[in-house]
Amino acid sequence: MNLVILQNWLDNASFAVLFLTMLIYWGSAAFPNIPYLPALGTAGMAIANLSIATLLGARWIEAGYFPLSNLYESLFFLTWGITAVHLIAENNSKSRLVGVATAPIAMGITAFATLTLPSEMQVSEPLVPALKSNWLMMHVSVMMLSYSALMVGSLLAIAFLVVTRGQNIQLQGSSFGNGGYRTNGYSLRKAGELVTEPITTSIENNGFTRYETNSNGNGNTAVLQTVPATQITNNPTTQTLSPQRLSLAETLDNISYRIIGLGFPLLTIGIIAGAVWANEAWGSYWSWDPKETWALITWLVFAAYLHARITRGWQGRRPAILAASGLIVVWICYLGVNLLGKGLHSYGWFL
Repeated sequence: MNLVILQNWLDNASFAVLFLTMLIYWGSAAFPNIPYLPALGTAGMAIANLSIATLLGARWIEAGYFPLSNLYESLFFLTWGITAVHLIAENNSKSRLVGVATAPIAMGITAFATLTLPSEMQVSEPLVPALKSNWLMMHVSVMMLSYSALMVGSLLAIAFLVVTRGQNIQLQGSSFGNGGYRTNGYSLRKAGELVTEPITTSIENNGFTRYETNSNGNGNTAVLQTVPATQITNNPTTQTLSPQRLSLAETLDNISYRIIGLGFPLLTIGIIAGAVWANEAWGSYWSWDPKETWALITWLVFAAYLHARITRGWQGRRPAILAASGLIVVWICYLGVNLLGKGLHSYGWFL
């Protein structure tokens, strides 16, 4: 079979598989009692991953260079990275919500590359002199993998906010630092904020509910006190989450943190590799090109996220909001400046 025909068949097949996979994941979330749907979703993601890998391999053989020289190729490589990270995250979390969050974006990227890009941008072309370097594979592939991991981690942070309804909860064992801990049967309060947990009934706790207050407001010293259960249960601002939601929130928070922790060092390595390549190609390590500037902004956002979690002990809503904002920054860095901005990395489609 002609390699071009194979590529055209594979990109359409990848879109179709991802579209069906998205519907399967959404159906499994809406109807959790239907068996085999989560397994079908995982199989769909694996098939899409293999299809895209085959597409990129065929492209590599046809063009004679690693397929990351134009927007079409980079979009499919990004989708391949997202599906690969999805499979890792789902295997570790055992949660169908991973697919609910990641399948739509993978399908959307594939649809954009296959159905929206002009045909001339989907054709392999000879490399320009600046791209004829081994740094093409090193720099661009690592950057794309970092984008994939950071996007998946940010999507799981958004899923965490949805599951917890935006409430400020404390979780156990999801980061280093001085994070809070949930204890079964207690309603925890830290620095005056409610930490949602099913409250111990009056009968089980002699008419009192225990909660945690902070004596100095810095999150390091806590004192357990007892108050009547009605003092908390009658508070109109108090809302509890089911144990199932709390368990799912812990899983999403933990996996999001770990995936972002994987993507951040990849981003760092990719930026360093790009600086070395830029010095070889253009004689300068850093020229404040729009792409370079937004790569630095992306690095700072996720560095702040990891700093807050590791050294400040942030957990729950605040780091999730920061990670969710990071998703927007990653998209601007990857696609926005390439299509709308002027610079050495611009694809020049809109301008």
